[in-house]
Amino acid sequence: MHYGVILPQTEIGPDPALLVGFVEAAEAAGFDYVMVYDHVVGADTTDRPDWPGPYDLDSQFHEPMVLFGFLAAHCALELVTGVLVLPQRQTALVAKQAAQVDLLTGGRFRLGVGIGWNAPEYGALGVDFGTRADRYEEQIEVLRRLWTEDSVTFEGRYHRLEAVGILPRPVQRPIPLWMGGGSGRTVLERIGRLADGWISVGAPGHGLEEAVEVVRAAAVAAGRPDGAVGLQGLVQPGEDPGEARFHRQLARWAGVEASHLSVSGLGAGRSPEEHIRFVREAGVLLFG
Repeated sequence: MHYGVILPQTEIGPDPALLVGFVEAAEAAGFDYVMVYDHVVGADTTDRPDWPGPYDLDSQFHEPMVLFGFLAAHCALELVTGVLVLPQRQTALVAKQAAQVDLLTGGRFRLGVGIGWNAPEYGALGVDFGTRADRYEEQIEVLRRLWTEDSVTFEGRYHRLEAVGILPRPVQRPIPLWMGGGSGRTVLERIGRLADGWISVGAPGHGLEEAVEVVRAAAVAAGRPDGAVGLQGLVQPGEDPGEARFHRQLARWAGVEASHLSVSGLGAGRSPEEHIRFVREAGVLLFG
């Protein structure tokens, strides 16, 4: 299993030195990767009493691709988006940015993508929220072709490329594409058909086992080999990062054959310095 940490986006603050301190602590502790969440804008909820999301105008998110260009010079960790809201972005531009990050990291990059839930964010970026799922599937094909082919010609519902390509292309051809998402059957079957891995928002013992089987069945139906779709889980011990609780969560993810596991210190009101200390302590629990 590969172990990583979640960059505590909404709690780490804007200081670049603290960002570097966090990833350096994670690398020194023995972790394999750092994962970064994504939102471009936050919504003002003053006149949105039924706002459904966990983030708003006061939630801070560093821009992942720019941040990764910076972090690539400060660590040897794999850098992972978890997840980039893909349909609200121009596909060819994402392909270019991702290729650059992959190049700067020497192939230590994994692009986690999702369709998002934040309609005002889509509006701010000038993209139709209602077509995001269909756009998303088309984007996956376009991304992989731009990463692997010299010249791409493609015509779909949302994209038209006429003999174009990107340079430099990535070290990994193609870059691993992992999908986020919940337990809806359509989402799970899409992951099984198209993704290199699933960044799960669920947890073992709460329907995840059944969801994993849906993903695997969809992969088989698409003619993909056994084990084609990895599984990334989350350990978030909250205010109680004690060894017993930590290892109980680890054992549950091992039971569903997770290939990757992320550790998060979010949700306990930690300061940036406390997040760095949490990563060091988690490394001791995991690796001794």
